[in-house]
Amino acid sequence: MNAIAIDDEPIALDVVSSLAGKVPFIDLKACFTNAFDAIIYLKQNPVDLIFLDIQMPDINGIDFLNSLSHPPLVIFTTAYAEHAVKGFELNALDYLLKPFSLSRFLKACNKAEELFRLRKNADQQNTDLHLFIKDGYEQIKINVSDILYIEAAGNYTQVHRKEQPLVSTRMPISEMLSLLPAGQFIRTHRAFIVARKSITRFDRNQVWIDTLQIPIGPSYAQCMQDL
Repeated sequence: MNAIAIDDEPIALDVVSSLAGKVPFIDLKACFTNAFDAIIYLKQNPVDLIFLDIQMPDINGIDFLNSLSHPPLVIFTTAYAEHAVKGFELNALDYLLKPFSLSRFLKACNKAEELFRLRKNADQQNTDLHLFIKDGYEQIKINVSDILYIEAAGNYTQVHRKEQPLVSTRMPISEMLSLLPAGQFIRTHRAFIVARKSITRFDRNQVWIDTLQIPIGPSYAQCMQDL
């Protein structure tokens, strides 16, 4: 996996670099103390994973992640535990609280490698891709090509499909997004994921699926620019 690390503290980058060097499937290509330099790098180079600090000057890690139209997998690295909930809402794969050990770092990397393989297999299967979603005591087969949008509703995540029954699951919406093929879905709001191909029009505040309106959250507006 091609990876980069972003942190305004050089010592923290040295720690990530040292630990990444001990993980055989992680190839740490570059480290950045300036997040804007990392944006330029991302536009020119393939990156599968970012180790991303949250509390940084100029632009924090959360805003940085929101600015990416097609973000790679992200593992947050920070000294502030209060950012954990926000990080997971943004579909961060894991959250490493500084100082972290090699074993904790390796656990996060293993999660990244497993999800990376799942996504790669999903992309290869393309329209044949399907998921099994737990709905109550049943596992419901969902063809990805049938999904119109996904909605977080209380403790449940609801999958809305073309002319088919609604499926509700306790799987968090961020985890659901991580299982979907990259590039085919976009998160428009903390409570909504929309299939790109189902969007018929959009403006600054909402997208439409025919006559259905779905909001665009302020933190996700940047992601709409590449539609």
